Amino acid sequence: MKPIVAIVLLAAGMATRMAPSGGHKLLAEFNGMPLVRRSALTAINSHAESVTVVVGHRQDDIRNALSDLQLSVVANPDYASGIASSLVIGFAAAAANGADGILVMLADMPAVTSCDLNRLITAFQDSKRESIVRAVSQGKPGNPVILPRSLYDAVPRLRGDVGARDLIKTSGLPVIEIEIGEAAQIDVDTPEAIIAAGGIPAES
Repeated sequence: MKPIVAIVLLAAGMATRMAPSGGHKLLAEFNGMPLVRRSALTAINSHAESVTVVVGHRQDDIRNALSDLQLSVVANPDYASGIASSLVIGFAAAAANGADGILVMLADMPAVTSCDLNRLITAFQDSKRESIVRAVSQGKPGNPVILPRSLYDAVPRLRGDVGARDLIKTSGLPVIEIEIGEAAQIDVDTPEAIIAAGGIPAES
């Protein structure tokens, strides 16, 4: 039986770099739909067993954008403390469903495709469940990443704005790097970045 991979899509952040007048970056439109919905559909259309979206900041708007999709939504009441708290919430939900590996996906990376996710998932499944799989761009570490079950117990110890990268450094596990091009590095943290990536910033 193939190892099961679940996706945790992080969509709880406060988007502080959007400036006071900027709209929520995850509600920016790409091809006529909010970015968070586009990212969720990318996840759903992959070979992952399930998709869990972690929400926090402006969660009602985010939930509305996802309302008819086949996924689970969990709220992070401590989202303002940084990404670590969202990882803890998301991993708890995904691990409860028996996933052998959890793919951590950031909702603000519009260039990542379902095919990219499938390449990561296949590499993890071929690694017999005990490797970390990480997307890279020309050898430079990026996102998404897949963490194996053996690291689940380490996630609750993360604090503040510390993500999976720190776990990877200290895990001692082999890391399989999958080249997916610029998509591994493109995130949209500013209105300018949204426009450069082909999107339309949301109204504030």
